[in-house]
Amino acid sequence: MAAAGSLLTGARNVGVAGVRPRLDMGTLIALRNLFHDRVRLAATLIGLVFSLVLINLQTGLLLGFFQTTASLVLRSGADLWIAAAGTRNVDQSIAIAERKLYQALAVPGVAAATRQAVEFTLLKRPDGGSEGVLVVGFEVDGGLGGPWGVVEGDVADLRYPYTIMVDELYRAKLGIERVGDLVEINGYRARVVGFTRGIHSFTQAPYVFTSFENALDYTSLDRSQTNYVLIDVADGADPETVKAQLATRIRDVDVLTRDEFARATQIYWIFTTGAGAALLSAAVLGFVVGIVVVSQTLYATTIDHLPEFVTLRAIGAGSSYLRGIILRQAIASAVIGYAISLAISHAVIGLTRDSGPAILLPWPVAGVMLVLTIAMCVSAGIVSIRKVTRVDPGSIFR
Repeated sequence: MAAAGSLLTGARNVGVAGVRPRLDMGTLIALRNLFHDRVRLAATLIGLVFSLVLINLQTGLLLGFFQTTASLVLRSGADLWIAAAGTRNVDQSIAIAERKLYQALAVPGVAAATRQAVEFTLLKRPDGGSEGVLVVGFEVDGGLGGPWGVVEGDVADLRYPYTIMVDELYRAKLGIERVGDLVEINGYRARVVGFTRGIHSFTQAPYVFTSFENALDYTSLDRSQTNYVLIDVADGADPETVKAQLATRIRDVDVLTRDEFARATQIYWIFTTGAGAALLSAAVLGFVVGIVVVSQTLYATTIDHLPEFVTLRAIGAGSSYLRGIILRQAIASAVIGYAISLAISHAVIGLTRDSGPAILLPWPVAGVMLVLTIAMCVSAGIVSIRKVTRVDPGSIFR
């Protein structure tokens, strides 16, 4: 009974870390349980934080994967995409006839239509080495399908012959140091006129943006071909209606909304490639491991306090009262551990921002993760409650 007495006295008189909060007795006991033994609290939080950081980073990698694979579609500004029939992702396409652009312009509800080239080719670095790149040719004056996140240079400069823009992440990979540097693509010179930030490629073949006219030389496209036709739907027109009319009037193509094409690209990379499947498996495994670690850590913490809880039962505390203490303790552990893990996760994201893989942890997702963390901790608390309520109170006196 001495353990319970000191616990109750500490809750009444000392509070947590010298503070006298106006909290009910059950909450005070739960917090006192956590903070009374700092070494035990540290061990609990280390296990909790480790598992939560693992979950956060694996989830962030998966979200980054989804955005990176479909960024070319999602950031294109186009409402509809016309592609060769059977096209499964934006990075791998088959050429279609340019006349389909003019057929599209004749459809009611189409405000604008532009061509886009997306093809793999080789870039020759200034030192003579070669790197695979994905050339993205767009109509500079069309306003669709161009680069975003420009940090140096002007997109308008891509109107000039044999000019390109790349992401600053790939400067070293492509042997480029500054605006004005020259490289060679498909036997033609290419002068760098600007850099972007945040346009990562999942395939690790950097995107190289240029005008559509330049892309005809940099790729294998004929002058009468394009890879895609990007559609801007007129204000007030229904995209689904326009899509249906385009599909009826233009043969041998797929007409997809921006979201449909982005989703198809994401599904292709995650389910048909080893990299996507491995990333998805790692995210699921990280979540499962996190749940197990959290549950075991909090269960062990509660069991460590088993004599105190049994003492409280022996002096008349009801099962519901003990449940409340344990659940409050679990929630407090979840909030403290998650706050620390979120800080660490964002620090890691900041350190890897300029590396290849994108890690995303937006605040809405972080909020969902907090709810899941509390749910995991409460579940672990519920398991330990059964152990506490089944112990014979008389065993404390034996």
